[in-house]
Amino acid sequence: MSLILYLLRHGETPYSQTGGYCGSIDPELTPEGHTMAQEFAEAYAALPWNAVYASPMRRTIATAKPLCDAIAQDMHLRDGLKEIHYGEWEGQTPEYVKEHYNDDYVRWLTEPAWNPPTGGETSVQIASRANLVLAEIEQKYTSGNVLVVSHKATIRIMLCSLLGIDIGRYRDRIDVPAASLTVVKFDVHGPLLQRLGDRSYMSPELFSRIGT
Repeated sequence: MSLILYLLRHGETPYSQTGGYCGSIDPELTPEGHTMAQEFAEAYAALPWNAVYASPMRRTIATAKPLCDAIAQDMHLRDGLKEIHYGEWEGQTPEYVKEHYNDDYVRWLTEPAWNPPTGGETSVQIASRANLVLAEIEQKYTSGNVLVVSHKATIRIMLCSLLGIDIGRYRDRIDVPAASLTVVKFDVHGPLLQRLGDRSYMSPELFSRIGT
């Protein structure tokens, strides 16, 4: 039996609705975000879980909690799973950042692996800390199912690292909508992507409300 990693992006927040930069700031889930977390738990509680890891932010903890409650497991909180720190861009819109930090913004869009948001983190820094968590999971669990609840940029960067994609291209190659599930199986030939950005567990009613 192989290790199967389930990467779940947290549910909807006000910032995922508007597209504002939200990394180290810590908003709550929207009502739809809480429904996403509950519906995920209902769909996946019957799966035998070895462990649940989560970023220690309110939006990720709230997303993991319904499943942890359903399966009577504690979540393992790891700072390495936090979202990119956007520095001076936190809470701002892309339009504001483009106007006030244009040079840094252009460099970040062109090559985010080595160019951070003003005062923030590069993709290389995020990969370094997130990969430590992945290494911990691989060492502890050689088989079975492990859930990791994290954030949009962090999940995409982890996937690039696992699949051999240039981490500077994480925005260009991979999309993970709010509360979507991505599944990677660790097989004899290494990480195998089995599902990407899957939200098929959501009810039609919820999907119609979120609109994307």
